[in-house]
Amino acid sequence: MLTIRQASAWVAALAAFAFTATSIGPVSAEDGVTPTEILLGGTDPFSGPASAYGAVGKGSAAYFQYVNDHGGVNGRKIIYKDLDDGYSPPQTVQLTRQLVEQDKVFAIFASLGTACSTAIRPYLNQNKVPQLFVATGASKWAHDAAEFPWTIGWQPDYESEAIIYGRNVVKEKPNAKVAIIYQNDDFGQDYLNGFKQGLGSHASAIVKTASYEVTDPDVSSQIASLKASGADTLLIAATPKFAIQSLVATAQQGWKPQIYLTNVSSAQPIMRAATKAGGGPEATNGVISTQYSIDPADPKWANDPGYKLFKEIMDKYVPGADQTNGIYLIGMAYAYTMVDVLKSAGKDLTREKAMKAALSLNETDNPFLYTGLKVVTSPTNHFPITSEALVKYTDGKWVATGAVIDARAIIKTEK
Repeated sequence: MLTIRQASAWVAALAAFAFTATSIGPVSAEDGVTPTEILLGGTDPFSGPASAYGAVGKGSAAYFQYVNDHGGVNGRKIIYKDLDDGYSPPQTVQLTRQLVEQDKVFAIFASLGTACSTAIRPYLNQNKVPQLFVATGASKWAHDAAEFPWTIGWQPDYESEAIIYGRNVVKEKPNAKVAIIYQNDDFGQDYLNGFKQGLGSHASAIVKTASYEVTDPDVSSQIASLKASGADTLLIAATPKFAIQSLVATAQQGWKPQIYLTNVSSAQPIMRAATKAGGGPEATNGVISTQYSIDPADPKWANDPGYKLFKEIMDKYVPGADQTNGIYLIGMAYAYTMVDVLKSAGKDLTREKAMKAALSLNETDNPFLYTGLKVVTSPTNHFPITSEALVKYTDGKWVATGAVIDARAIIKTEK
């Protein structure tokens, strides 16, 4: 198995390849823009261990089609070329170079996966190609902004989310004994770092951690070791396949900790799969996660304008798909912000103007976001969304447990 250090070296090697392989050199600022079209590119895992996330790209594509059918953006239609990288960084590098050098896309939009997006970040920044709204909550997109100014994330970062979980543990169970299962990469490390920040002086509550690799067949042995630690609280920082395995193994081993589950694995199809494989509702009832978007599986949103728009788009552009799957909706939310950026950048569209617009957001009307949430950026703020609501899984649906929490505001106040 790769250690984190080895994985980091591997990603660095891929980045070096991106610089040294035969290239046509930097492209012009207007590549991907014609009088009638804007060409965006991206990669998603339509196959492989994270294929559940392919719905993000499909949701974005559907929203762009909707926008095109309603006049496009400043007289142009959006063409979105989204390729399958199988959640493999080497494949992401190859496909991204193809998109930039052969297809001549204007920008790379919402490519998914922390390792995958890290692998292409130096290449895109060297060539001044916008890497907009990376579809991962890695905190590095903001922390490394000075070094990589052409890259920005979108969703709440994993550190912020984990801070919220840590705070909730301290508030609800100050004497908790915590175990953590996490993916052995930047994704998992962000949760470890943020959770410790949230625990603050209670950081010693973490009694055991266990990691897994995305190539592992299952995580039953890791769950067994965490159970043996005597922990009564479990943080699952895992992508869907391994989140389901963790929930199922916990139930099958008769362990009943309070579970905190990463938002990226909280969509209804994932929870239903874990409930079924785990033997029934007891496998998932009481799990705590967060929400920053409306939940199309929850009837309480049935009359919400954002849900109605989501359903309209799904009916027309993704017919037959599972409309309770919030991952499609997240893709639409990403695309909504991308369209706002293109509108703001104006008809005389350039990459520099697009980046300026991406760092000047005050989006208060994204219809797919949780009530009251905003997408806000500035040249000194590269965290577009920092607020989320805690929710608990109860009898097949997520129920809000309190007000929206701004994790970054909490940390800033305490410094």
